[in-house]
Parts: sequence; C-alpha cells; structure tokens
Amino acid sequence: MYKYTKYKMSEERFQELKQELIFLQTVREKEVAQQIKEARSFGDLTENSEYDEAKTEQGKLYAKIAEIKNLIEYAEIVHVTDKTDSVSIGSKVTVLDLEFGTQDTYEIVGSQEADPTVSRISDDSPFGKGLMDRKKGDVIEVDAPVGTLKYEILNIA
Repeated sequence: MYKYTKYKMSEERFQELKQELIFLQTVREKEVAQQIKEARSFGDLTENSEYDEAKTEQGKLYAKIAEIKNLIEYAEIVHVTDKTDSVSIGSKVTVLDLEFGTQDTYEIVGSQEADPTVSRISDDSPFGKGLMDRKKGDVIEVDAPVGTLKYEILNIA
C-alpha cells in the first residue's frame, strides 16, 4: 500500500480550499471554455496563438483543480487547543535569538497556511519542528544554512 502525505490545516483553511475548488470548477472552468471557443472561431488552429494560450490556461486550471482536490482528500484538520504549556499547532511562540538578543513572535501552523512574511511558521519547517512540544524556558537549536541558531522560548500563548 502507498503511504499518503497528510496536509495539516485548520478548519478555516479547509473550507477556503473547498470554496476555491467550487469556484475553479464552475466559474473559472466556464471562462476558460469560452476562451477556447472564441479562439477556435478565429480559424486555423495550427497558427492560432489565442487558441494555444487558452489551451495552456486550461491545462494550468486542471492542474490547480487536481492539486486542490488532493489537498482536500488528504487534509488533516488540526484543532487548536487552549493548551499553552507546550508548543503545538496554533501556538503563538515568543522566542529570544540568543546570538543577537532579538525577540520575535511566531504562530505555528500547518504547511498549507505557512507564511513567514507574517510570522506564520510551518510545523514541518526546521524551526517549527524545533519548537514543537517544547516548553517555556527551553533552548532550541535549529540548523540553518548560516549555521546552528539558538533560541530560548520566552512565552507560549
């Protein structure tokens, strides 16, 4: 048997994916079909760049639909707990960079919701893995391209 990857995500993200899939399969698919129909009306398909572009767009659309269906099928809904004694998905963790003395706060999320630009860190990332199940006061070491980084967990909310 094959082992499938589970995609950890919140109920909110799961619902967003379902809504996106509905949009792509209804509205967007009809738009692309209309583009293809219009491009066909221009005549000879062998030298018809509009037709080629519309078919390429259709391929991208079907790939996106397949990707979202896969995410939905193998979604693992993670329920955020109020537990703040150790780091888990949904935790907001304040850490102290022991080399530079700077503090930052990160939210630990599933890989489908990660966005480092707004401090949302995946539990599958090296930093996220280092934080998972750790407690306030723990010092973690994270291997990074620049070397090993050390952080102290100051707070878990």
